[in-house]
Amino acid sequence: MRAPPTRRAVDDAALRRIRRRLAAAAQPPWLHGEVARRMVERLPIFRRPPLRIVDWYGRDGSSLPLLKRACPKAEIVRVDPEATESAAVPTPSRWLPWRRQAAAALTPAVSLPSDAGDLLWANMGLHWCADPLVEMRRWHRVLPVDGVLMFTTVGPGTLPALRQHYAAAGWPPAAAALVDMHDLGDMLVEAGFAEPVMDQETLTLTWPDAAALLQELRSLGGNADPGRWPGLRTPRWQRELLSALTPADGAKPAMAFEIVYGHAMRGRLKVPVSGETRVELEAMRSILRR
Repeated sequence: MRAPPTRRAVDDAALRRIRRRLAAAAQPPWLHGEVARRMVERLPIFRRPPLRIVDWYGRDGSSLPLLKRACPKAEIVRVDPEATESAAVPTPSRWLPWRRQAAAALTPAVSLPSDAGDLLWANMGLHWCADPLVEMRRWHRVLPVDGVLMFTTVGPGTLPALRQHYAAAGWPPAAAALVDMHDLGDMLVEAGFAEPVMDQETLTLTWPDAAALLQELRSLGGNADPGRWPGLRTPRWQRELLSALTPADGAKPAMAFEIVYGHAMRGRLKVPVSGETRVELEAMRSILRR
């Protein structure tokens, strides 16, 4: 039986624009920092504290102070997954000093060795990838045997009220579809990880008004669904949306976010054996490449 496709139904160009906008933000979203804090509380699963941490989505800086406090002896490598070797070198004449310093501290993922760290930490970035399995294989490449992966992302239980309002109004999808945590666990195994553990929790955030809600949602990303509105909306449409998001009973507007936590190890390469085992040359080459 063929494995189901792992590529999501998303607009690649929209995803790139969203990632660029998030990377250029003056500060990381509050939710990213809160989720990182909750993931840090899970670090005691290590028998020994990690000594080298790969902060995969390290550009936004939401995890760095928390990791430094939790693992003061660890070397932390902040990674920009999309940067090339040349793109990692800033242009001094056009960048502010603090921007130059931040960019210089980032390591392109392509330059990481196969044993880059004993912990790969990937906070709140997987949902901006078109194919999560491809991203997981990149994680697998830079971890040594017995290296640990810890990641977070958002699941399909995110923003149900917003999605329901769009559907009831006959509008296109409010956001791209998200991947269920059980499917993410299957992808981890497909990528070569062992003993995956997946769980989730729902966080409900409130805002003083609907305008503040929409402003924060924009700071968290955007709509990459290929069937979304093809152009800008009118002020009348925005007023209708703000009215729909304002509770009639005077309560503060709220939205739910499903936060998915994943943990796995890069296991040792296993070849099934019996009393006598023969492995064809091409099969062995395939195993070694994996």
